[in-house]
Amino acid sequence: MKFSLSWLKAHLDTAASLTEITDKLTDIGLELEGLENPADALRPFRVAKVIEAGPHPNADKLQLLKVDDGSSEPWQVVCGAPNAKKDMIGVFGPPGTYIPGSDFTLKPAKIRDVESFGMMCSARELELGDDHDGIIELDASAAEAVGQSYADYAQIDDPVIDIAITPNRQDCMGVRGVARDLAAAGVGTLKALDTGTIDRSGAGPDVSTNDPDGCPAFYGCTVNGVSNGSSPGWMQARLKSAGQKPINALVDITNYVMLDHGRPLHVYDVSKLSGGLVARKATDGEKLTALNDKEYVLDATMTVIADNNGAHDIGGIMGGAETGSEKSTTDVLIECAYFTPENIAKTGQKLMLTSDARQRFERGVDPAFLDDGIDIATSLVIELCGGKASEVTRAGTPPTDQKVISYDPNQCATLGGLEVAAEQQKAILEALGFTIDSNWQVTVPTWRRDVGGWQDLIEEVIRIEGLDAIPSTPLPRKAGVARPTASPEQLAERKARRAAASRGLNETVTWSFISGKEAAPFGGGNWSLANPISEDLKVMRPSLLPGLISAAQRNADRGASSIRLFEVGRRYLAETEHPTIGLVLTGANQARSWQSGGATKFDAYDAKAQVLAILEAAGAPVGKLMDFGPDDAGPGNHYHPGQSGTLRLGPKKILAAYGALHPSVTKALGLKGAAVAAEIFLDAIPLKKKSDHMRDAFSPPALQAVSRDFAFIVDSELPAGDLARAVKGSDK
Repeated sequence: MKFSLSWLKAHLDTAASLTEITDKLTDIGLELEGLENPADALRPFRVAKVIEAGPHPNADKLQLLKVDDGSSEPWQVVCGAPNAKKDMIGVFGPPGTYIPGSDFTLKPAKIRDVESFGMMCSARELELGDDHDGIIELDASAAEAVGQSYADYAQIDDPVIDIAITPNRQDCMGVRGVARDLAAAGVGTLKALDTGTIDRSGAGPDVSTNDPDGCPAFYGCTVNGVSNGSSPGWMQARLKSAGQKPINALVDITNYVMLDHGRPLHVYDVSKLSGGLVARKATDGEKLTALNDKEYVLDATMTVIADNNGAHDIGGIMGGAETGSEKSTTDVLIECAYFTPENIAKTGQKLMLTSDARQRFERGVDPAFLDDGIDIATSLVIELCGGKASEVTRAGTPPTDQKVISYDPNQCATLGGLEVAAEQQKAILEALGFTIDSNWQVTVPTWRRDVGGWQDLIEEVIRIEGLDAIPSTPLPRKAGVARPTASPEQLAERKARRAAASRGLNETVTWSFISGKEAAPFGGGNWSLANPISEDLKVMRPSLLPGLISAAQRNADRGASSIRLFEVGRRYLAETEHPTIGLVLTGANQARSWQSGGATKFDAYDAKAQVLAILEAAGAPVGKLMDFGPDDAGPGNHYHPGQSGTLRLGPKKILAAYGALHPSVTKALGLKGAAVAAEIFLDAIPLKKKSDHMRDAFSPPALQAVSRDFAFIVDSELPAGDLARAVKGSDK
């Protein structure tokens, strides 16, 4: 969420510096994500006066200006703006200045054989608006500021703060909520809420709710005789600081109240309505074109605002294009309703539609702020657009029941580990809006939907007091040497990880969720998420290799020539999950040099060598392993049939599979070039049980070792592994 410093100070009376404010925001859980000052980009631009203006000698549509920006000599500027004239005062960018709206740096240039130095700028070129029909023309009073930085003259030195709002902090989805938190933390005082003074007369509009589950309360009032134009500069500046584009005064007011107080509203053009407005369930197949000009097909689980002609608003998410306000609008109906968070979330997910209003309603806006919200909006409409306001029609009842929690101040030290005086705890909670009676019965404010128990109250106290104030207290530990607690499986996994790293492999951690396309070459996924973050993170991986292959390609895209990756993680098969080590080798095995000649590629034997070394480190009986073909190595058929194998204890117990990846697999997963890979199935390794038996003392053989070379003639189809195993076991 973004807001300017001046906007924050409209609610917070503080003398704290910007650094103190941003540091405290992070301390209380509203983490600072960004800090920028729009004035920084405009400081090089100067207020300047055109002292001469004449035609360009070689172009009919260009003028030749002499511009005084306070320098010792005036600048010669070629200008094509139709409003450029002598004695006008505008904004000048001297040579070397970066133009943010056009993304280039000014340099001296010849335009139609006439030298030009710098530029007189338009609003769009300075990103101050969309106007590009002419250069900025300042008031005659700006003559006294010639030579001054435009950023200082326009008083736009207003830093913009960007903070992260966690889903549970719906109260901080408005600037006033952030100010309340800072005031509770001692950074100033929260100013009184100003809802304005409104002279209401006449009956309110015909609004009602037939959907108490989706829209328990629907308030509305009309303002007749408005004059809709552009919103004032202060409001546009605040909206821009929050990333909102000003549209017109009526729309800007609703956006401003939403960002200022976390209270979404909507304004209807009364002339476009037929009959009263009602909050109701949509009918299956009902269609609506929203303000984003997209058509949505609704169903009976969704709440809409409708009149006699049909639905005009996806309740709590986005208004309709047909009834929105325009510059010609003279009579408006202001909607201020409460929508159930769960219903909003489900509707938004079904329609794949997000908006600022949805973000606030699905977290839960303050149900007790309907009267204040509609009064603030009405007051701004009358102030900026004129008109006469009606009475407020209140349909339905908002859920304003407040929770009461029994609290013991001593629990703060017990659960939170921080000693805070009872009076200090009370002061913190009351500053946040909680009310506390003499028996420590705490009433939760209506804007704190996330607080449900005494543990949450402790969190609030410690958050405001400061997490860094919690002392580091070691857990009690018995005297003596601690006994190891790792299981044999954990020890084997640690040894395998160290062995892989020591052999030059780089460990990576990839998502346990992959796309269906990535899972297909590996037999497809057995488990899929019903509500994934995205389609690319939907299937629980049947193999570690898809993630490793994607990581290998990302490294290759960044210029890595020899890629050796491994990961220790879990595969998710039909019956259960399996601890596994996966590795991928691609690129050059050995770089090209004057000694070795051309670069060499990885092959299946490189993968096998890594597998044997890791298995031996993990405690597998490597000497007893048999080398089989790739059949039944696991789901899918992702290895090259002639360049792969499995290592087994007996014909059925597979400890590892390795080999060159099939070209169809690498192509499907976007890996350029050949690659070899392997998977070691950690849960298949037979591990010795823990024993207190100490190893026997080393006893060197009495006789010196003797080496001999032997040659054997065997059948050509005999596996080399069987021959090696027979030789090694000959002494038995």
